[in-house]
Amino acid sequence: MAGFDNPFILIFLLLIPVLFYLYNNVLTKKKKAAIQFSNLSYIKSAIGDKKKIRRDSLLFYISITVIVLMILGFADPHIPLEQTKEGVNVVLVIDDSGSMQAEDYSPNRLESAKKSAETLLNSLQPKDNAGIVTFETGATTAAYLSPYKDKVIEKLRDILPRDGKTAIGDGLSLGIDMATSVRNKQKVVILLSDGVNNAGVISPSEAIAFAKTNGIQVYTIGLGSENKVILGYDFFGRAQYAELDEATLKAIAENTGGKYFKSIDSNTLENIYKNISQDIKREQEDTSIKDWFFAASLGLFFTQIYMRYGKGRVIQ
Repeated sequence: MAGFDNPFILIFLLLIPVLFYLYNNVLTKKKKAAIQFSNLSYIKSAIGDKKKIRRDSLLFYISITVIVLMILGFADPHIPLEQTKEGVNVVLVIDDSGSMQAEDYSPNRLESAKKSAETLLNSLQPKDNAGIVTFETGATTAAYLSPYKDKVIEKLRDILPRDGKTAIGDGLSLGIDMATSVRNKQKVVILLSDGVNNAGVISPSEAIAFAKTNGIQVYTIGLGSENKVILGYDFFGRAQYAELDEATLKAIAENTGGKYFKSIDSNTLENIYKNISQDIKREQEDTSIKDWFFAASLGLFFTQIYMRYGKGRVIQ
């Protein structure tokens, strides 16, 4: 919201009506004094021709405007502009459990997720920070929060598949903790998973509460397929299918002000990350515009100097 950092300075604007009063008072007295003398040359010099009167009035108004602009500048006005100075903390939380090795995505789910996530990282703005958390049976940091997106992408490419279970709560909690490590920025966590929470020490509901406490928006991506995907067979030869817990991912997004997306193939996943990049809301911040007022006052000041003493002028 627009406002002033030093509003008490505005009290000096009350001097402006006083200056107008004094200026008009001087003009009135000058004209009255001229009428009291019979010397025509004095009357002419006192009252002056219309051109000179207009010029003097213009110079006075320019001086008043300079003073007003200076007062407003010292009051330090702010207006809301799109937040580019502070940027956004974006943390990618990626499932790298055993099910992410399924080959229904080319060449497999994890590699497809890494490629799509790289698209999002490349779309971030220079002032944004990015970091990566991976999770399976537990959670770990793959890339610390950093403004150097090229370094984060290198770490992203180095992520390897694991054989563990799926600890969604642990992964989300570590992502939230990373997002809060750099203050004074908006915080967004993007969590991708293809499984059911079946490991870890922190439940998804506890992680949701942690996100809400820290005011963090969480986008979730459910990575699945149109058909059933066999991950392997158990001891008895029964097929083990990939399971996607959409209910949990939807609950995470809905309770933190984010959105849930369902991926069914590599193209869908690529588009999801592109949409999330465009959907990240950048808060407006109050930006000081006092320099605009100082620059305008300086320009008018030099304009006045030129009008008084510039080419073709004679000091009177």
